[in-house]
Amino acid sequence: MSMKNNYINYIEFKAADLEAIKQFYRQAFSWSFTDYGPTYVAFSDSGLAGGFEKTDEKIVNGALVVLYHQDLEAAKSRIMEAGGKISKDIFSFPGGRRFHFLDPTGNELAVWSDK
Repeated sequence: MSMKNNYINYIEFKAADLEAIKQFYRQAFSWSFTDYGPTYVAFSDSGLAGGFEKTDEKIVNGALVVLYHQDLEAAKSRIMEAGGKISKDIFSFPGGRRFHFLDPTGNELAVWSDK
C-alpha cells in the first residue's frame, strides 16, 4: 500500500515503562514490537502503525496522531497559512523526518516524511 499525502499514517503514545507497555499490548492484543533504541518501540499487528516513546513526564495526552506528506516544507507552510502553529520544527529520526504542530484549538499532531 502506498502512502498518501495528508492521510493519518501513524499514532504515537507516551509510556513511562516500555517493557511493561510491550508486555501489556502483546498479552492483551497480540501486537508485535520493534525496538529502536532505549527510548522508542514501534508496534505492528494493530490495524494502524504506531509506537511508544519513553517519557519521565506525567502523561496528560499520551497520543500523537502522525500524518504523512512527501514534502514536509510544503505541508508546514500550508499548516501555518491555515492558522496552525509549529510546536517542534522539522527534525530527523531513523527512517525520515517530521515536525509537530498545534491546530487552532491546541491539539498537537505531527507530519512525517520518508523523503
